[in-house]
Amino acid sequence: MKHLNKFLLIICLQLCGGASFAQTQTLAPNYPKSEWQVADLILMHTPGEELFNGILHPSAGLFEDYFSIENAAEEHRNYIHMLQTNGITVRTVKEVLEDAPLDSLRTLASRVLRYDVSLLSEAEAIESENYRQEVLSKMSRADLIRCILLQPSVKLRRTPSNTGFEAEYVQRPLMNLYFTRDQSITTPRGHIICKMNSTQRAPETDIIALCYTQLGQRPLLRISGEGRLEGGDYIPAGTLSLIGCGMRTNDEGVRQIMEADAFGHDTIVIVRDHKLWQMQMHLDTYFNVIDKDLCTMVSSRLFAKPNESEYVTCDIWTRKRGTKTYKKWKRNISFVSFLKERGVHIIPIDRADELHYANNFLTIAPRHIMAVGGQSQVLQQRLSAAGVKVEWIPLESLIDGYGAAHCMTQVLRRH
Repeated sequence: MKHLNKFLLIICLQLCGGASFAQTQTLAPNYPKSEWQVADLILMHTPGEELFNGILHPSAGLFEDYFSIENAAEEHRNYIHMLQTNGITVRTVKEVLEDAPLDSLRTLASRVLRYDVSLLSEAEAIESENYRQEVLSKMSRADLIRCILLQPSVKLRRTPSNTGFEAEYVQRPLMNLYFTRDQSITTPRGHIICKMNSTQRAPETDIIALCYTQLGQRPLLRISGEGRLEGGDYIPAGTLSLIGCGMRTNDEGVRQIMEADAFGHDTIVIVRDHKLWQMQMHLDTYFNVIDKDLCTMVSSRLFAKPNESEYVTCDIWTRKRGTKTYKKWKRNISFVSFLKERGVHIIPIDRADELHYANNFLTIAPRHIMAVGGQSQVLQQRLSAAGVKVEWIPLESLIDGYGAAHCMTQVLRRH
């Protein structure tokens, strides 16, 4: 039986492209087929005033700790500059929205600007809705974008003095929007709009969908119903797609992608997280890819035993080339063993570096990454020994939002 399993594994590796992650398929041009291809176009969002409410109660804002908005914005602009220095085109969400048709902005702003009329009469409620539409029709482009980012609501009540109304103002700002990795994924087939696990992040997907429309890209799928998908769980890897399944992405979300034939790979590896820890909420927080035969993994996962929560398993789904139906080929096997059997070298990331977001780097070319500065000499030596060029980015404020270099980028094109 042992020899039979080994024989089947060899056959599968041949179907999937042989050793390592290499031998990409010929699919839609420019869409990323692997994480190590040269990055060409990236969508990002420089954070602004929408962060303020989040830092008032960082935990409720899905942040790790308080940080300075001004410092965060400056770090983000510097990161963009470093990417541009490498010949990468960066478009920001705000830039794209500033070019969008006013009608599109008003439609989106109309969905998020709310007048709470629960304390008014029916006639007053109708009058208030007409007034809301009038205000929206007069809004400048800048204020429409501000409205979209801050998600305001106005609770109205009658008063006998002044204008006859007084109000309580509430905002539900999109403080996590700067993690543009999460609202969508870009596969070899095209763009997929995600469905966020957190209710407060749900509106972010509408903004990213509008950005794609404005960029002339039509997403091929939007996750719906009970499906959950966040971009930090997806990594294209040559002949296969790696998709994390755990805290933020579920099986239904993965099923919808496979059913729509939206992965663009004949082999899908569902990487299962059994720890369910906020610090490792996505696949890219404990595993990442540098080249076709080189990756990183946090030490607690890399050396975990089968009876430990850190132990990572995976299911492998395959299909014959030219067909659309996937079948489960392997279930609940060791993810580390799967990588090693494909000839992939794994660089361990120790605890102190992991907590400083060392694993959440962005690969912009084979063995060329952008990573959070301030990591240990041990990790720097490990990367250097593997022939990896690292550009260290100062992100001390931004990482307090529970994310880093990879989380802040959606790579739209690679070549």
